[in-house]
Amino acid sequence: MSNNKWLIAAWTISIILILPAVFLILQSTGSDTPLFEHLWATVLSEYIVNTIQLVVLVLLFSAFFALPSAWLIAMCDFPGRRYFQWLLMLPLAMPAYVVAYIYTDLFDFAGPIQRTMRALFQSDVAVGQHWFFEIRNVPGAALMLALVLYPYLYLIARTAFMEQGSHLFQVSRSLGQKPWQSFRRIAMPLCRPAIVVGLMFIGAEALGDFATVHYFAVNTLTTAVYDSWLGHGSLSAAAKISILMLIGVMGILAIERWQRGRQRFYHKYTGQNALFKLTGWRARSAVIYCFSLVFSGFILPVVILLSYAIDYASLNTDGQLGRVLLQTVWLALLAALITTALAVLFSFTTRVSSSASGALPTKLSSMSYMMPSTVLAIAVLIPMTLFENNFNDFWVAMGYQAPGLFLSGTTFALVFAFVVRFQAVANGTIEASFLAVSPSLDMAAKSLGKTDSQMLRLIHLPLIKKSVFTAMLLVFIECMKELPAALLLRPFNFDTLATFVYQYVSDEQLEQAAFAAILIVLAGLYPVMRLTQMGEKSI
Repeated sequence: MSNNKWLIAAWTISIILILPAVFLILQSTGSDTPLFEHLWATVLSEYIVNTIQLVVLVLLFSAFFALPSAWLIAMCDFPGRRYFQWLLMLPLAMPAYVVAYIYTDLFDFAGPIQRTMRALFQSDVAVGQHWFFEIRNVPGAALMLALVLYPYLYLIARTAFMEQGSHLFQVSRSLGQKPWQSFRRIAMPLCRPAIVVGLMFIGAEALGDFATVHYFAVNTLTTAVYDSWLGHGSLSAAAKISILMLIGVMGILAIERWQRGRQRFYHKYTGQNALFKLTGWRARSAVIYCFSLVFSGFILPVVILLSYAIDYASLNTDGQLGRVLLQTVWLALLAALITTALAVLFSFTTRVSSSASGALPTKLSSMSYMMPSTVLAIAVLIPMTLFENNFNDFWVAMGYQAPGLFLSGTTFALVFAFVVRFQAVANGTIEASFLAVSPSLDMAAKSLGKTDSQMLRLIHLPLIKKSVFTAMLLVFIECMKELPAALLLRPFNFDTLATFVYQYVSDEQLEQAAFAAILIVLAGLYPVMRLTQMGEKSI
């Protein structure tokens, strides 16, 4: 293909991928539906308040977990540091709703901890002598989400702290600043851009979470979107609520940029860090703090899941889990192949294009990544149902039987949603690999009369094949774990591992799906390790 053909193909596909967001905005500007008017007049304000509280608490908990641990790993030397630097990433592999179920089972009224507390203090519940922490509320849901989302901020903050170097901290101490003052006045301001990026990602994930808040009976905008569509069949009301969520995400970004003002952060240290040696109670405190995060977010849930899987092993022999696993694998594999192929197309178009517009398709196709999955599912449904309705009317007018929901009622909707959602993951991996290929190779190929297609096939693809495999694997794992979009878009009698596990979680029967939950955790371990390696190589 010539340069123009590459550009036309990239633009066409990027526009298709951005269409759901465009139709979502158009759908939300239509006339108000009775359902939305009713929600707005009754409970929507409560949902908005709950959503704000949830996101704020998740950000606070995540910062409390991630920033001290990132500082300890980046700047201090204590027993077990080399292991904790990757162990602290493991909670990212745990689904939040699985962790929520496990801790609810432990801390609920009938759980072992409350029973032990009542027996220990001989409290009488009937006369009000017993009180214990209630986990099924907004703070409890926020804590569950923070336990599995903090590694995003930890990885980014750890890298940023390492780039600063310990010499700035030493200079600050020589000027009379206490350790806390040096951390607050120097380390934190220099890391602010990186910290904000991590918090924005965590905030978007918390905003889009459905399973945890639904299990805890916490009504948020996400549950309102789900109930409006599946409960009441109102796509228009779901679209309007989705726009409220998007406005919230964009508002947070706008406030941060406005508050940052004209501040700029240019420092980068490339030397070797001199780690601060922790001894005595300081070293013990660092070990206890890091281990408690790993234990709470990964070790304890995995141990309990394994015990469930062993005790209920006989329930996994009916073949249902095998069918669900096969469905999940081929669905995720198909989405991974498509996103990776499109990422190669976008990155190669940027490389061979002589105009500045060559980079725009990549940016456009990556925009939906910050869109919560529930919102994305609704955005995908709008153009599909519109096209299906018009096509059915046309087909009936031609004298044929209407084909029905041939897009939104099939796995096509799921695959398309996965591609739109995770295209940015593949784009980032492939684009970085293309940048590492010297432009002189392109000039040499063209001097030998090779076309762009031949140059891509014979030169670039062999050089970036490891990144292609990595991109496919990262998208594959993300698709296997995706829950909100799968719940909204899956066909009847079709389950993925995530929806299979969540059905049992919502019925408080996780024990019967423990092995499936373990499969999800195992699938998530590779990208966690990959993220850790990428963070270390970027320093």
